[in-house]
Amino acid sequence: MKLLAIEARQNATYYQSRYQQVQDFGAELYVLNGIGTPDFWPKDRYRVVGSQRIDDLITEAKNWHEQERFDGIITFSESAVTTVAAVAEALGLPGVGVEAARTSRNKLLMREAHRRYDAPHPDFRFVTDLREALGAADDFGYPVILKPTLGAASNFVFKVDDREEMTELFPQALEGIEGMSWFEMEAHGLDLGPHGLLIESFLDGEEFLIEAVAWDDEVYLGSIVDRITVEGGTFDDDVHHAPTSLTTEQVAAVHRVVRAGAHAQGLRRSVLHAEVRFHRGEPYLLEIAIRPGGGGLDLIAGITATHNPIRAVMDVARGATPRVRHYRPTGVHVTAMCLLCDAGRIASIEVPAEVAESDRVFFLKVTARPGDVIRRPPEGNSILGFLGTTGTSLEDARETMLDYASKINVTFVQEGELT
Repeated sequence: MKLLAIEARQNATYYQSRYQQVQDFGAELYVLNGIGTPDFWPKDRYRVVGSQRIDDLITEAKNWHEQERFDGIITFSESAVTTVAAVAEALGLPGVGVEAARTSRNKLLMREAHRRYDAPHPDFRFVTDLREALGAADDFGYPVILKPTLGAASNFVFKVDDREEMTELFPQALEGIEGMSWFEMEAHGLDLGPHGLLIESFLDGEEFLIEAVAWDDEVYLGSIVDRITVEGGTFDDDVHHAPTSLTTEQVAAVHRVVRAGAHAQGLRRSVLHAEVRFHRGEPYLLEIAIRPGGGGLDLIAGITATHNPIRAVMDVARGATPRVRHYRPTGVHVTAMCLLCDAGRIASIEVPAEVAESDRVFFLKVTARPGDVIRRPPEGNSILGFLGTTGTSLEDARETMLDYASKINVTFVQEGELT
């Protein structure tokens, strides 16, 4: 099996570990980056186009496909899902189609699709200036959510509690999305839909993250994870627990909602990462992305529900029936979190052996490097990395996770020091 992974602009080394998983599961993986570093992947299976333009990416992919005859095209990047759909379409390989990809990438188009097909969703409005934002918030009632249409990783997503906060945060978000890395990593020359900000009504219940697969008329919920973060004004401080606390009846309700949303977005054969929040006892869609969830959600799915999102990506990309089943938890408890630190330029990161070598740690990934600049809200949502631990219960796993996280030491370059 030959698969081609694509990013229009390489996201540092973030996806290397997932690419390695693809190879470990038996694929011969080739990587095409529009803009990228020369040593990112083995030289005989790696090409850098030198351009983010979609036409240049398609041309290079076609030339390579004529030589290698790829079975499918994949990505793990939210910023590349529309690119991959366009390239797959041009090469005649399986894919969701450009229109479904655009709808699933752009939060405004996604919401409009949910509305057309009666998939439960919050109220929403696309706003272009502060006056419109204040008007939408007044109509919906505070608190509201402010979010980009082409965002990812909770960048410039805010819970806004009143007009004063909106007056402060809206201009910051409007300016910030223009330089947002997830937008800058998109291919050039693609119609991505409106690039701007949404105001959404606030859903006041608990949130759940689902790794799923749409295959023909059915949608399979492979894994369900509870988001157990104490909620604040931003949504980057993620702490997750599995197996889910949802009842059998609630799981069935979530399944109906995710299936409705996926079909509204035009997804019939796709890997899905769905985010659902309960409001007044009923599930509503926050979003459905067409790639696996980030962080360690793929590993959590395997440990707590024997679902493998990476294998699902490989199967769906080549048009093979994926190995999936409806949600069935194993009973193993895990917690996982985004590692956060203060803002500033990193001087050093020290992870003690007690943490790095612990058999309680199933996932440890430090994505930041010395020299990186960490930005915190409202300027940005940079993270240090991810940490996940196992336990006999939620409390046991969480206590271990928090203890280990506190032992990771980050120092910063001080003003006046050489960087």
